[in-house]
Amino acid sequence: MSQTCCSENSCCCSESTGQAVNISTSLTFRDHWGAFKVRWGVGRTNYRVEPGLYAVGGPDENSPVLVSANYKLTFDTLRKNLAGLDCWLLILDTKGVNVWCAAGKGTFGTDELIDRIQMTGLSEVVAHKRLILPQLGAVGVSAHEVTRRTGFSVLYGSVRADDIRAFIASGYEATKEMRTVKFTLRDRLVLTPVELAETLKPLLMIFGVLFLVNLFAAKPFGVYDFCVFVGTIIVGSVLTPALLPILPGRALSGKGWILGLVWTAAALWLFGWLMPVQWLAVIGYLLLFPAVAAYLAMNFTGCTPYTSPSGVLKEMKIALPFIIGSGVAGAVLILINHLVG
Repeated sequence: MSQTCCSENSCCCSESTGQAVNISTSLTFRDHWGAFKVRWGVGRTNYRVEPGLYAVGGPDENSPVLVSANYKLTFDTLRKNLAGLDCWLLILDTKGVNVWCAAGKGTFGTDELIDRIQMTGLSEVVAHKRLILPQLGAVGVSAHEVTRRTGFSVLYGSVRADDIRAFIASGYEATKEMRTVKFTLRDRLVLTPVELAETLKPLLMIFGVLFLVNLFAAKPFGVYDFCVFVGTIIVGSVLTPALLPILPGRALSGKGWILGLVWTAAALWLFGWLMPVQWLAVIGYLLLFPAVAAYLAMNFTGCTPYTSPSGVLKEMKIALPFIIGSGVAGAVLILINHLVG
């Protein structure tokens, strides 16, 4: 393997042990800055480390072997929780994708794990035959097939990296708490910046269209329209994920639509638009903006343990026609109202 774990974004290595690269458990400013940028969608597709075998501390042939993904955010989260331990890290080539998503896509999978064991000569590095895999990667790995083809047995560790020290200290026994998948407010909010960043891209085109429309509009789009629109983006991308457990319904699109409807109605009342001469615009806003919030909330399905892959497909099949129909109808009514007055 390459004698570095450096990527284009950061470098985390110290020196080679001869069998693997020895890595630090301390994160640098550059690591934190890289993580911040990735949270906002900058350089996300290339934020990775080289797959292979790494050493933490001074591991020997009896030290545990932890398996993880080569997404650098995952890699950094794991290594910073291993301070004071002596262990090996076997990093799979997940194409820069985190463990959970890579397991679903198949890159954190049986064949990749077996190939990586063979390529690194792991059986010659350690005397035991035990691998510790993250629990969220279980769906992608056939444990009995790994054992049959390599002789290594597979143990599933804790859900969270910050429990891995306790898992190892307990003799590889996981408590119920370690096995529980949580999705706290912090977990949800930390995912919202990238959703906001992705939303900003089409906004430029939309604002460009509105600028052109204003050149011919009888009633130009103004600051109130902008406030309602931006508020809808925040409702769908931030508030819906934050309030996920308490919003009614199971479908994320439904939760987003409900909150979007509440926001739109409140904004219309707040700005005093509920007037007879404005009913065309009012109906248009009530059709368009809850649909936008529903769509943005539905994008969050890939980040949450609330839904399964089949559940996501089912929701999209049902919700998308409604969202598109309502959104197009609302946009047409709003344009008519602004163009003809």
